[in-house]
Amino acid sequence: MSRKQSVEPNIADLVNGWLKSYGLDYKLEQESLNSEIDKALNEYASKSGGSGGNRPDAKVLVQGSNLKYYPVLIEYKGYKDSLVKLDSNGQVENTNTRNEPNYRNINTYAVNGAIHYANAILHYTSYTEVIAIGVTGYKDINDKLHHEIGVYHVSKENLGIGQEVDKYTDLSFLKKENFDDFTRKLEELSLSPEELDRIREKKEKEINASLVKLNNDIYRDEKGLSENDRVYLVAASIMATLGIPGKVTPLEKEELKSSREIGNTDGDIILRKINSFLAEKELPQAKKDMIVRTLQNTLTTENINKPVSGESQLKRVFTKIVDDLGIYYKIGLTTDFTGKLFNEMYSWLGFSQDKLNDVVLTPSYVAKLLVRLARVDRNSYVWDFATGSAGLLVAAMNEMLIDAKENIKSPQELEQKKIKIKAEQLLGLEVLSSVYMLAILNMIMMGDGSSNILNKNSLTDFDGKYGFGKKDDDFPATAFVLNPPYSAEGNGMIFVEKALSMMNKGYAAIIIQGSAGSGKAIDYNKKILENNTLLASIKMPIDLFIGKSSVQTHIYVFRVAEAHHKNNMVKFIDFSNDGYTRSNRKKASNNLVDTDRAKERYDELVDLVLFGKSKLNIFTEEEYYEDTIDPENGADWNKSAPIDTRPKLEDFKKTVADYLAFEVSNLLKNKGENEEIKK
Repeated sequence: MSRKQSVEPNIADLVNGWLKSYGLDYKLEQESLNSEIDKALNEYASKSGGSGGNRPDAKVLVQGSNLKYYPVLIEYKGYKDSLVKLDSNGQVENTNTRNEPNYRNINTYAVNGAIHYANAILHYTSYTEVIAIGVTGYKDINDKLHHEIGVYHVSKENLGIGQEVDKYTDLSFLKKENFDDFTRKLEELSLSPEELDRIREKKEKEINASLVKLNNDIYRDEKGLSENDRVYLVAASIMATLGIPGKVTPLEKEELKSSREIGNTDGDIILRKINSFLAEKELPQAKKDMIVRTLQNTLTTENINKPVSGESQLKRVFTKIVDDLGIYYKIGLTTDFTGKLFNEMYSWLGFSQDKLNDVVLTPSYVAKLLVRLARVDRNSYVWDFATGSAGLLVAAMNEMLIDAKENIKSPQELEQKKIKIKAEQLLGLEVLSSVYMLAILNMIMMGDGSSNILNKNSLTDFDGKYGFGKKDDDFPATAFVLNPPYSAEGNGMIFVEKALSMMNKGYAAIIIQGSAGSGKAIDYNKKILENNTLLASIKMPIDLFIGKSSVQTHIYVFRVAEAHHKNNMVKFIDFSNDGYTRSNRKKASNNLVDTDRAKERYDELVDLVLFGKSKLNIFTEEEYYEDTIDPENGADWNKSAPIDTRPKLEDFKKTVADYLAFEVSNLLKNKGENEEIKK
């Protein structure tokens, strides 16, 4: 049976009539709204997955009394069931299970299509808020037209996912006299921390899929670029296209002319934009010079700037990076972006330097766990002595900003606190310059926590003071998080001993090779316990760093500046089953799957460390054990619950029951055989 005829022309006629009656200067499918929006729609992947050519059925720019312009994109459909397709969490479902665009949904449903267009605006323009509207309808048996409307707010704040604003029967909220009330409604929209976490997790999976594709494409198509070159090109492209509203315009792909002119090559143009960007960031001059010097080596090489068929390799790579990744850093996704980049680049080709074999970056969910175990909140001062790509500091910053938002109700005070958190309450040290660049980029993208990311050896060159700004002041650390290089002395416990010796209060959570607690770091451990208390020892899954490292790791949690007494009880937790199933398939869309209440397990783990046995729910008593350690031992940090080998009454009863059942079975069997013989 064929589907009913679409009433899309009727819906278009109805809604366009409304827009005209409201006095709005709306534009139809083929008409231009403005060059910036037109270009964005043309650049973005089409609703069918091709290249460009997005054409909303109607579009309009509406200005509020605050003089801010809001792009409004409207998509029409003509069937009763074609308004919106949501996922199981009630979010607009524009990606599939492989975290790729779901073009079927985008093509079929009005709201899904409108949100797809809205993401094009976020990706390629300076607009940070878009109104996406879907309208569909049908005719009843009396030929009467019915319509249905979906109105969604798509913004940087909601990570481009889109939130329904309200239920509407027409679009009169766009009228000049009604629009301010509507924009006030937008300001009141907010996502819960749980919703944000869920969206962030979804977006992170999309980033992983995009990075795999990007790295594979560059490796396949662009010869002569080392792993470091690719990392630096991504860093340079992002800095050049981030822009600063009202001060630095984002670099457009069309501005790269692939010229041979001295001082005006594509590399020169990108470097000039990076210099402008960094100047407005008000970074210390020494740090700016170091960043530019590092990127310049790659950006100004002759081969990468030489035009072939009118286009340089640099322009091709720049274009691909902006197209594949732009949406994620434009929406301000607060994730360890460059850590993911680093892991992807090096997972395909192996590490280019022996030293980098020691750089195993912390997965974001483990980083968040360490931050929670270190009791980080809005007032914490957090440092990391082997910061890598700054993933742990990004996680700490997220936790601090969330806590600030939940507890500070004055918008002005909240804004001041956010600035203070980013500028003064985070400090990281990284000795490898290539990895240090990733940390700087990460924190610049977080906008801007890079102030106190230092390119120093934390063991020999660091005196505990701020790197910039308050250079004569000690950093008042209250939380220490760490994933150290395991090849360092004591499997990395040398970093822990140094950091804790420079703290006066607070907590620490470190993830480290388990042998550090069972004999490889005895001297460091004993010294640590002279001034700090071991609160918990957590055995992590053996495959936690699958594909990068196969060592058994533990997390150790400390209370700082309080000597460990021999009668202190330590919580020993076997977290071998954390609820996740991991694989190491290079082309898999998702190598981490929640198969057994992983999120709940991580929450319970934190509760157990903070509050003790009363929080046991998912975990068994065999997985949670409390006991003392000898502060003079240093090798007894990895205990597990003792196995009771004494038989219990229940065991005896079961054995007897099994034996009696066996005897009865034999008797019945023998009786049956005897009767057969008698016959």
